[in-house]
Amino acid sequence: MTEKYGIIASFPDTPSFFHAAEKVRDAGYKKWDTYSSFPVHGMPEAQGQARSKVPVFTFLGGITGFTVGLLMVWWMNAYDYPLIIRGQPFFSPVFPFPIMYELTILLAAFGTLGGMFITNLLPQHYSPLFNSDQFLEVSGDRLVIAIEARDGQYDAVATRQFLEEIGGTDIEEVSA
Repeated sequence: MTEKYGIIASFPDTPSFFHAAEKVRDAGYKKWDTYSSFPVHGMPEAQGQARSKVPVFTFLGGITGFTVGLLMVWWMNAYDYPLIIRGQPFFSPVFPFPIMYELTILLAAFGTLGGMFITNLLPQHYSPLFNSDQFLEVSGDRLVIAIEARDGQYDAVATRQFLEEIGGTDIEEVSA
């Protein structure tokens, strides 16, 4: 007997898909997700997802870039190769502004990219859902909700019946 990954169900249109996601959330399922070929406005809230942590990575990358730029110029001008030019100080925060600015933007962008990969658990080269022909149609026009078998509330019969009650069609059990 093969191990089951979960159950997927299709929904005919975006409003029913959105409301079905709210019903799955309200039913208490924790290990589930929605799949569509286009963004559905408000879906993270409908799924009960917390705010993204990616801005934290962006902020940390920006602060790191600013600090590295400032310390790099300070080290080069005050210690590594100090030059007295027109009696000006060895270091002033005005002169390295372009370097600090550019490193802030660069490392904030890298922080954003890295944060997105980390929080989205990317790259994900394989998922058992890829074995379902129905799921592969998501890239076209199909709207799918998948409830995983590892969810504490999962019961094959009860979950299938629940998905039927909330308007799911083409309900399919997916093997792991």
